Amino acid sequence: MLDAALGRLDAEALARDVAALVRVPSVTGDERAALERLGELAGALGLEAELHRHDLAGLRAHPDHPGEEAPRDELFGLTVTVPGTRADGPRLAIDGHVDVVPPGSASWAHGGPWSGAVAGGFVHGRGSVDMKGPVVAALHALAALGGRAPHGEAVLVAVASEEDGGLGTFAALERDSAFAGCLIPEPTGFDVVCAQAGALTFEGTVRGVSAHAAHRLEGVSAIDRYLPIHAALAAHERALNARVEHPLMRALGLPYPLLVGRIAAGEWSSSVPDRLVFEGRAPVRVGEAPADARAAVEAVVAGAGDGAVDLRFSGGQFASGETAPDHPFARLVRAAVGAEMGREARVAGVPWGADMRLWCARGIPCVMAGPPGIELAHAVDERVAVGDLVKVARAIVRVVFGFA
Repeated sequence: MLDAALGRLDAEALARDVAALVRVPSVTGDERAALERLGELAGALGLEAELHRHDLAGLRAHPDHPGEEAPRDELFGLTVTVPGTRADGPRLAIDGHVDVVPPGSASWAHGGPWSGAVAGGFVHGRGSVDMKGPVVAALHALAALGGRAPHGEAVLVAVASEEDGGLGTFAALERDSAFAGCLIPEPTGFDVVCAQAGALTFEGTVRGVSAHAAHRLEGVSAIDRYLPIHAALAAHERALNARVEHPLMRALGLPYPLLVGRIAAGEWSSSVPDRLVFEGRAPVRVGEAPADARAAVEAVVAGAGDGAVDLRFSGGQFASGETAPDHPFARLVRAAVGAEMGREARVAGVPWGADMRLWCARGIPCVMAGPPGIELAHAVDERVAVGDLVKVARAIVRVVFGFA
């Protein structure tokens, strides 16, 4: 049965469907059309898809709301379910997001960011690797089961709003969390990710005193007041990475990055700036409570800001997540990936936030394993190798068969 299922996978059809989904723009906040298109692709493969409209107001009022950054007035999700042969069999989820970051202003090769061009063994376009390609690979893996999973149900949980905090997966789990395991085929280079750091978005406002440039000593520059804050945040990053305890995170070059990614100050070149706004991203170490990570950043900024800074945390608030590498589900995924790669799959940690932590928070074992290309995610000329997507689909089939 396993060999029959693997034999049903068709690389050309998989590439065609990835291209079709990439051609539907789905920048975070506007994902409905892509989810509907995914539902159509599922139907063409003989699978039954269900589109869900989530209660956005209710989710925003939830005490565990994971944060948002992109404006939206609706939230949809899609599930594709293959029934199992056993009513009491464990239910397996394959989670993947269809929302993507904006394409940027630089020109793209192969017809632009929404071309879905298939050329040179790759599918090109925004979302091809992160992660519409892996989502479609999962869809084809479920279709290859021939209408029935060998044990319990297998469910593709296709979500929105991953890029700005994970509200789509949070909503899906509020709707249905009765799963015994979850695989997320994010682009991991076929590493099996068992630990992910978290990330907190912050914004600070530094107050100064305006004055004419010719009399600048009578003013206080908000830029000058910000510089010690920037240095203190850099020192905080060094401290966080000086003694990393988690073995999977310790192997990374920079396990817990802290970045100020945007600064705006001043209104006139000959005026002392009385206001500076800085925005950035602070890490949450594996096993650390987001509240503790937040408090540490607040203390650093307050200590360096001399009482002239207002700091707030908004947007995506990613906790960390972890599944023990020796957990049976992690071992199953490693065996499946290893069978496709012809080598033992490496266990890894990653420094970026992901939806994995939402499954772990509910006690559902979850790991990430998908194609190479994380360096192309969010970049111009994003692409994914068709051959790698076939390996993802084959590994998912193996996981379904082994999830007894």
